[in-house]
Amino acid sequence: MYEKTFPNKRFKLTLQFLKKHIDPSETILDLGVKNPFSEIMISEGYVVENTKGEDLDEDRSTIENSSAEVVTAFEIFEHLLSPYEVLKSIKSQKLVISVPMRLWFASAYRSKTDKWDRHYHEFEDWQLDWLLEKTGWKIIDRQQWTNPVKKFGIRPFLRRFTNRYYIVYAERISG
Repeated sequence: MYEKTFPNKRFKLTLQFLKKHIDPSETILDLGVKNPFSEIMISEGYVVENTKGEDLDEDRSTIENSSAEVVTAFEIFEHLLSPYEVLKSIKSQKLVISVPMRLWFASAYRSKTDKWDRHYHEFEDWQLDWLLEKTGWKIIDRQQWTNPVKKFGIRPFLRRFTNRYYIVYAERISG
C-alpha cells in the first residue's frame, strides 16, 4: 500500500524503523489526526488511536489520559510552540518521533493558505536530542535520510545529499 502513497520514501523508511522497535501487539497513540501513515500502521497490524485535532500546546488531555504503550509523532513537533510540555505529558514508556530537519539553504515551511500548516521549529538533530534528554527520554536508536525532489535548481540539487528527516526511538528514563 505505502509503495503507491506519497511520500513513499519517507513512509517506507518510517515503517521500517517503526517495525524495528515496536511490536504490533503494543498499542499506539499517534499524535495528530488520522492520516495516511496512521492508516499504513493499521494495515500493518498496529492498533492505533489518533489525537482528535486539538491544539496540543493548549490541550494535552488525550495524551495525559492515554493508556497506549507507545506514542508516535511523525512530523508533528515542528508545528508546536512547546514540544517540551507535550513530551513531559506522555505517560507511555516508548516514543517514536520524526521531524523535518532544519535546512541551511531553505527557510522554515509556512503555508500561505493554512494558518495551522506552519513549522515553528525545524530541528537540527542535536536540538531534538537535547529536548528529549531534558524531558526524561533516552534515545535508543536514530536515523536520518534525504528527501530529493524531481526538480532542477540549486535547492533540489542540495536535497539529494542533505538529510531532511530525523527519526528517533526513545524510552522513558524519568517521570
